[in-house]
Amino acid sequence: MYNILRLPTVKDRTGLSRSTIYLRISEGTFPKPISLGSRAVGWIESEINEWLEQRIESSRVGK
Repeated sequence: MYNILRLPTVKDRTGLSRSTIYLRISEGTFPKPISLGSRAVGWIESEINEWLEQRIESSRVGK
């Protein structure tokens, strides 16, 4: 079972703006959303959590 996060929750959890999220998706540095319907997308919670953990770990290297 997957928990799906909508954009406002992803923005709150990551601290990123909508435009930054979509920029990083296009760069391949942020998890891609999944389609929930013709005009709705969401992100898999575990993928967002993993991305956050990677960011935390990379910011702690050498400290």
